[in-house]
Amino acid sequence: MNSPFTDALTAAARPLVMEVKLRDADGRDLLGGRSVAETVERFEAAGAPCLSVVTGRWFGGTEDLLREVASRTSLPLLRKDFVTSGRQLERTRELGARAVLLTARVLPGAVLARLTDRALELGLTPFVEVADAAEAAMVARGPACVVAVNNKDIATRERRSAGPARSRALLPAVRATGTRHPVSASGITAPETAAGLLDEGFAGLLIGTELLRTPDLTAWCARFDAARGHPGVPALTARQPRPPAGRARRPRAVRPQGL
Repeated sequence: MNSPFTDALTAAARPLVMEVKLRDADGRDLLGGRSVAETVERFEAAGAPCLSVVTGRWFGGTEDLLREVASRTSLPLLRKDFVTSGRQLERTRELGARAVLLTARVLPGAVLARLTDRALELGLTPFVEVADAAEAAMVARGPACVVAVNNKDIATRERRSAGPARSRALLPAVRATGTRHPVSASGITAPETAAGLLDEGFAGLLIGTELLRTPDLTAWCARFDAARGHPGVPALTARQPRPPAGRARRPRAVRPQGL
């Protein structure tokens, strides 16, 4: 099953889900003096096919952040938070996201399956995050999902450094879910490492802190393209059109606890 989110990721010259996140796991600012609008524009200019927006409180996120990003871009958005109820899924759609994080580590198998089905009914792509083979085996409706390996550990609130070793080890288990969109998420820093993960079989990567912190995103992407043997992506000369006025302008709901 295709969706605006997976179609954009599949067609991208740079299949990098770039993340809008206010703070790192230790509470340090990640925008570096840029506004949210400037951050979105910077990622658009870098050819991001999709954006991830962290609404979880661990990283200083709120629903207002997702609402603002949705008002400033037409790129498909992933909402990252600990989503545990159908109402949160409905709220995710109301706020303008096209995909939603479902974390296998915090959801019993039956609940994960129910939320996956409900997300699909709402037109949201389930972005199911796993950290071991047992969690990958819990994935329901794999062909309709993005299945992402989190290289960091949510038990430590992702405060410890990590590399892509977990992704490489779990790629066979992720493929066994039937997903056409295996993703490696978090802990990816060097552009050459990112390119290598795609060569090894991942369909996309989710990168947040590194792309927010790098002083020269254009240079980072050029190294990524060179490592893949690609000529690169032309810089955008204009911002993506905003969605129609009035979208996602709803009364604010109670903020869910999470990331």
